[in-house]
Amino acid sequence: MSTMIATRDAYGETLAELGAENKNVVALDADLSGSTKTGVFAKKFPERFFNMGIAEANMVGTAAGLAAVGKIPFLSTFAIFAAGRAWEQIRQSAAYPKANVKIVATHGGVTVGEDGGSHQSVEDIAIMRAIPNITVIVPADGVETKGAIRAAAAMKGPVYVRLGRNKVPTIFPEDHRFEIGKGAELVAGSHMTFVTTGLMTAQAIAAAESLKKDGISARVVHIGTIKPLDQEIILKAARETGAIVTAEEHSVIGGLGGAVAELLGENCPTPMKRIGINDRFGTSGKAEELLKYFGLTPDCLVDAAKEILSRK
Repeated sequence: MSTMIATRDAYGETLAELGAENKNVVALDADLSGSTKTGVFAKKFPERFFNMGIAEANMVGTAAGLAAVGKIPFLSTFAIFAAGRAWEQIRQSAAYPKANVKIVATHGGVTVGEDGGSHQSVEDIAIMRAIPNITVIVPADGVETKGAIRAAAAMKGPVYVRLGRNKVPTIFPEDHRFEIGKGAELVAGSHMTFVTTGLMTAQAIAAAESLKKDGISARVVHIGTIKPLDQEIILKAARETGAIVTAEEHSVIGGLGGAVAELLGENCPTPMKRIGINDRFGTSGKAEELLKYFGLTPDCLVDAAKEILSRK
């Protein structure tokens, strides 16, 4: 784990590259292009960039219209506004007709920091996952983000990509090939498995390293696509290690932990623990402090691994 890059920065770069490669790629933003990094695209292709103002619902409807005439619209704002304020439009105008709309929401989770609970989206994965026809992607680092944005552009249909505000460690090699619906085993292990997404994957890798000192062999399986879920890699981990800890910077209700619990409950009942935000709103603070406050650190994952092993 070396270079630190924010997933939103990787998005800005990749969107501009796509714009140069394909004249049908257009970008829409709800007055936050400096923060979402669509501003990079706007500078290069001003005639294909639309600042919709603080009118997220209208932005989704406009994007659906652009998709209907063959454009590939990428629309961005903070996760709380994309998934929250525009939820109905995403359902009716993008998902219902399977419009080729790419919703790339930045500032997901509690690491938004000082903006506080009103702006920290801890439920967006759950509410997007519940909508039929939508692909839901949560990359772990800059490299995976670049691959995810390219994969979203290449596929037909609505996609929700959740990105973060802060710089995160790079865990994938530069030549990593992102595939929608495919998880990745990043650390081999036989005693238990961390099933993680987003920035929690780097935390799980650190936890697995730490557990080695106690003679515990922890597997780390990163799930970059929450929907469609890579059932095979999760069931394999459950059968081979017999204990699962999920970790996400999101509510424990309905996100990755919910998806994994549903899968295991129906196919392979396994002792499991969900690490995330425990049915509450975020709060104001620095990103690092908030990860500690909500128990989203390698140390907390180490404790969870030991607890789940005692239940095997």
